Amino acid sequence: MDPRLNRRQEELIALVQREGFVGVDELASHFDVAPQTIRRDLNLLEDGGLIRRYHGGVSAPSSVENVAYDARQSLQAVEKGRIAQAIAREIPDGSSLFINLGTTNEGVGRALLDHRDLRVITNNLNIAILLSQNPTFEVIVAGGVVRRRDHGVTGEATIELIRQFKVDYGIIGISGIELDGTLLDFDFHEVRVAQAIIEHSRQVFLGADHSKIGRNAMVRLGDFSRVDAWFTDRTPPDELLPVLESSNTQLHIAGD
Repeated sequence: MDPRLNRRQEELIALVQREGFVGVDELASHFDVAPQTIRRDLNLLEDGGLIRRYHGGVSAPSSVENVAYDARQSLQAVEKGRIAQAIAREIPDGSSLFINLGTTNEGVGRALLDHRDLRVITNNLNIAILLSQNPTFEVIVAGGVVRRRDHGVTGEATIELIRQFKVDYGIIGISGIELDGTLLDFDFHEVRVAQAIIEHSRQVFLGADHSKIGRNAMVRLGDFSRVDAWFTDRTPPDELLPVLESSNTQLHIAGD
């Protein structure tokens, strides 16, 4: 799959995730393009595992399995980069932090490379290799089972290592956010690691772009009462704003 999705294709994915099922003619009308153009988009997105095609329409991927990792790297790449920079600006030199799995968090790792004297515990081998380039950092990798698809590490050994620390910042990602503030993910093992990170962090930062809002996933992580600050790229729907206020969760709109 070509990782350079255009704006229409990214908006098409977000629309399908929000609506659940959308007809081809409805998509063509919404984007004011020919049905043939939409069908070419759908063929590309289906090949990348980003949508599911049915006769006459298209639906979001399964709620029990995430989109392929290499495909996720291309989605909202600019927005994820802005979110990552915004998070990195809130991390002082000399801090300790957890960073867990996800393409947004890998962007955070890149954005942190100019910092000094960080102590980082991670279950993401990609982030560990990246951050080891900075000679002032100390990087600790949590043990456990390595997932082939994204080089994430999960399992009981991972959780046990995390429980040995109490750090300044826990940086987590998420796959879905419901309008009542419920945070969702696809992998039970990954969620258990994220819950341990939350419990052993003085402040919890969530990095999640607008496409995660309304997206279905099977496993409940918790809600915004567990999150000190949410970094995203657009103002959330009105329904979420009182949830954030009641949870005392700060909202950071990257780029504003």
